[in-house]
Amino acid sequence: MPHRKNTFSSWRSRLAQRAVHAGWAWVQRTGSVTAAHPGRFRFGALGTGTRLAFPLGTVFGEPWIHVGAHCIIGEQVTLTAGLMPDLDLGPEPILRIGDGVVLGRGSHVIADTTVTVGSDCYFGPYVYVTSTNHSYDDPHRPIGKQWPRMDPVEIGPGCWIGTGAVILPGARIGRNVVVAAGAVVRGTVPDHAVVAGAPARVVRRWTPAEGWQPPLRTPAPVPIPDGVTPGQLRELSKLDDEAVARLAALDDPAKGAGRLAEPAAES
Repeated sequence: MPHRKNTFSSWRSRLAQRAVHAGWAWVQRTGSVTAAHPGRFRFGALGTGTRLAFPLGTVFGEPWIHVGAHCIIGEQVTLTAGLMPDLDLGPEPILRIGDGVVLGRGSHVIADTTVTVGSDCYFGPYVYVTSTNHSYDDPHRPIGKQWPRMDPVEIGPGCWIGTGAVILPGARIGRNVVVAAGAVVRGTVPDHAVVAGAPARVVRRWTPAEGWQPPLRTPAPVPIPDGVTPGQLRELSKLDDEAVARLAALDDPAKGAGRLAEPAAES
């Protein structure tokens, strides 16, 4: 026989669920770190409008971490300066993050020596950036107990770093570079390049003389014109392909004139 639905129990369960979600949202808002509400953290610099989402990943060495303005640091992002907490790293910052940077959920930026991230860089989730690598010179000693090698990392402004990419010690990435998802980057990457693979290699590059080589396979996105309202965009989304084609013809004087002349010719 079917079980009778317990209305009271169902109502109580829904109420408990709403309470849990509302409570967690409050915890996330309250636990996030900003310049106005840094909590226990004492960053060397934390710009206006920047927020570190809660829950945070591992964060230490924050006096040597400088984060610019209007940055978004996702949940579970690790930011560290120095090999371990409570070290005196000198007068200069070790990890510098520019203005307008977005670090996706679960990313790690490990700055045992200098790491610089330029302004307006966007990181997908689970990106790993490190200035330290294990050494294995001694074949008789466990690798984890051998002194690591350190080399500064620099990521230029305006870059897009795809999900799961790894930026290794010594990497020098130019400005407006695309790093494909899962790429492993070492060495120097020129400006305006797209790199992919492990190890990453340049698969496309822009130069003033030749433009993009190989050429882009899709047209550039067209920005929404100024003054277009959300209501107008919703109405446009309802148009079918034929209606869109008629509107496109109105923008082409030759095609538009032909279409307007058709009814007159038939009459």
